Amino acid sequence: MQRLRSSRSLVKPLLESRRLGGGYCTSSSSEKIVASVLFERLRVVIPKPDPAVYAFQEFKFNWQQQFRRRYPDEFLDIAKNRAKGEYQMDYVPAPRITEADKTNDMKSLYRALDKKLYLLIFGKPFGATSDKPVWHFPEKVYDSEPTLRKCAESALKSVLGDLTHTYFVGNAPMAHMAIQPTEETPDLPSYKRFFFKCSVVAASKYNISNCEDFVWVTKDELLEFLPEQAEFFNKMIIS
Repeated sequence: MQRLRSSRSLVKPLLESRRLGGGYCTSSSSEKIVASVLFERLRVVIPKPDPAVYAFQEFKFNWQQQFRRRYPDEFLDIAKNRAKGEYQMDYVPAPRITEADKTNDMKSLYRALDKKLYLLIFGKPFGATSDKPVWHFPEKVYDSEPTLRKCAESALKSVLGDLTHTYFVGNAPMAHMAIQPTEETPDLPSYKRFFFKCSVVAASKYNISNCEDFVWVTKDELLEFLPEQAEFFNKMIIS
């Protein structure tokens, strides 16, 4: 009984701390917390296999053909006769290279179909070192939302207008970074930025607003847009 009371006394302070995401965590009153959203469009087509992988698959198929079972000719003739007279449609695959690819239209979701795309907006994020707008993810400073996930939803909703065609993956953030002032930027506030993953659902276009500009970029392009955090995002984003 004494051990049970002791464990309850340890849990109580956690329940009284600030609630973030799907659980509880503490934060100093002077330190801000920012929720950012990694809004991604998943692949539309299967990526082309690596030449080495394709060569192995072709070798495997040819090798297995040596030991395949030989069906009787009578069986094959019956199958051919059944196929006669049935409706047949010529299959024409859709092009992998779209018009948006040809014109390098980064505002279109209908590009780089074999890769994931991520939304970047152009504006002034929290903790910016200058008044000049920069590329960043949709974000919002945590205020009074019941959870940090709700804060992330508000951040994305402010850009899209609504969350009808979106899906947040889980309640917990996928990664975070702690920003501290340095000698070069002593006026920079101390804060933590938490990243939430959200996916495009059944949509080919969004009415994006509340920003100066926006782009849909691949992972490689994203690292070029955000060179200062390229190492961090290269580890965070798996594509």
